[in-house]
Amino acid sequence: MVRRSLAVLTPIVLSVLAFALPAYAVTLEQKLAALSGFTQPTAPSAASWRSAWQNQASWTDYTFDWSTDLCSSSPDQPLGFDFRMSCRRHDFGYRNYKVVNQFPANKDRIDSAFYFDMRQVCAGYSGISKSTCDGLAWTYYQAVRQFGDLRVTDEQIQQVRRQAELNAQNSDA
Repeated sequence: MVRRSLAVLTPIVLSVLAFALPAYAVTLEQKLAALSGFTQPTAPSAASWRSAWQNQASWTDYTFDWSTDLCSSSPDQPLGFDFRMSCRRHDFGYRNYKVVNQFPANKDRIDSAFYFDMRQVCAGYSGISKSTCDGLAWTYYQAVRQFGDLRVTDEQIQQVRRQAELNAQNSDA
């Protein structure tokens, strides 16, 4: 009878102990590998990051900073083009590489991934709209490359729009 009771209790005790054990500790190398996977200028990387962003609880052990101010002081949806997700992934890369003191070595790739993401948004348009979107993406990308954050004015956005319209008119001629 005692043996049978122990046999029944053992799985219960083990399962209780399993929940009481501390969380899995992620090494710096594992965190850097995940960061690298999430910040490449490729479609699989963007899809992987989006999946992680939608299920942040699965990444708790990595202590990632998921906070964002979207496109900082620049419009998140300039002229209706939705760059919010692009800005979220960009913020994620900047913030998390800074935490592990690896930002300077990874900044160019994070900025390239940002430009890739915005071009993916622009790929859904055609004609003047696509030209305008591409111009805005280029402007935002240049801003982060030069200044490390987005500081694009409404006047710059209107200038890009005018230039895209001129380019489209010239290509039609």
